[in-house]
Amino acid sequence: MPAFDYAPAPESRDIANLKPSYRPFIGGEFVTGSGEPLKTLNPATEEVLAEVGTASAADVDTAVQAARKAYERTWSRMPGAERAKYVFRIARLIQERSRELAVLESLDNGKPIRESRDADVPTAAAHFFYHAGWADKLDYAGLGPDPRPLGVAGQIIPWNFPLLMLAWKIAPALATGNTVVLKPAETTPLTALVFAEICQQAELPPGVVNIVPGAGDTGAELVNHPDIDKIAFTGSTEVGKLIQRSVAGTRKKLTLELGGKAANVVFDDAPLDQAVEGIVNGIFYNQGHVCCAGSRLLAQESVVDELLAKLRYRVSTLRLGDPLDKNTDIGAINSAEQLARIRELTESGEAEGADRWTSPCPVPERGFFFAPTVFSGVQQSMRIAREEIFGPVLSVLTFRTPDEAVAKANNTPYGLSAGIWTEKGSRILWMANQLRAGVVWANTFNRFDPAAPFGGYQESGFGREGGRTGLEAYLDA
Repeated sequence: MPAFDYAPAPESRDIANLKPSYRPFIGGEFVTGSGEPLKTLNPATEEVLAEVGTASAADVDTAVQAARKAYERTWSRMPGAERAKYVFRIARLIQERSRELAVLESLDNGKPIRESRDADVPTAAAHFFYHAGWADKLDYAGLGPDPRPLGVAGQIIPWNFPLLMLAWKIAPALATGNTVVLKPAETTPLTALVFAEICQQAELPPGVVNIVPGAGDTGAELVNHPDIDKIAFTGSTEVGKLIQRSVAGTRKKLTLELGGKAANVVFDDAPLDQAVEGIVNGIFYNQGHVCCAGSRLLAQESVVDELLAKLRYRVSTLRLGDPLDKNTDIGAINSAEQLARIRELTESGEAEGADRWTSPCPVPERGFFFAPTVFSGVQQSMRIAREEIFGPVLSVLTFRTPDEAVAKANNTPYGLSAGIWTEKGSRILWMANQLRAGVVWANTFNRFDPAAPFGGYQESGFGREGGRTGLEAYLDA
């Protein structure tokens, strides 16, 4: 095996312009939150990055009032062409501050700088550019003759793609004339608060966007506030069910993007080298902290040994370490709590009889890291085949016939995404129609575009984000 040695190539953390403290953004200004301040950590070093003020129930109420005032007096009355200028300006400012945002995201989240720089931040800007184009064309979107905004949207985003999930939610809301109160995840609030600075730079009218950091209690205040018209949540299925129960019987509209346990199906006629790259991207991208990750590999029995050999070799070349190093493939797990869950589930896989293989890559002594791991000989009854691990852990199952592959792929309460690897176009079309998944990729995985709607069903949630379909979630049409 050829050995390639790389000198460290870390991005400078000074680019992040890290401040000692951050505050909530309400009514166009940064204010002192009356909630208990939280400390956000660098998961790669466990150092405290900054203290973040949080929003109490009174602060959430103030934010909702500010959003209501902005909605009624300014934003909903503004012509779409004018709203588009603001949304477009935000997109340009994200581009201008892209290096700063990328470094800050990697510091706060633990993801490799290569991913935050080349995927998260550019895609976030792309969502604002895309939706700026829709703002003055809503009458022609096929959503009725006079689609109207809903009002004030309460939005709650997860820690795995902090800035990108913010863009997925705020861009369509603003383009369609809604105002926003957004709560970032408590472990990754920093890029959302820099986004608030961008709103000020763009001279967005006060109250159109409000950012309220905090933990679950802050999210609950937002969900239960009587003057919220719509809730958009991305996160765990468990919390999604709580939110659904909370808004049941109210006039609030709801979209949920929840967990997943995607099947990545490889047939014996697939180009295996290409499939291996897709499998690696499907499960090890962002340390596996991806709701649509291809965490179950279904391999046809006749090629499983060859595929596993190629896969283990490829995974052994992945470099784990400093998220700011441009050579790093696998960064840090976002929190000690998530690392403990990954360890607990992998131990259950061994206890239930699956064969564990873990990459021999060096693991830093400090920080929250977990080496890429592949389980073979997995049975459908095992927890690692049924539960969402949300980490760099792949479970490999086998099948003999296409019908068996469909049955195993659909044997999950989730329904967010799936992948198919084969050279036969007819088999792709046949199988895509059989799979119960909101998104099905063919001979690729984890591809995203602002024009393509994304979402799931069953316990993966409902509603779509992105594309023309995603506009509907923010319109009374």
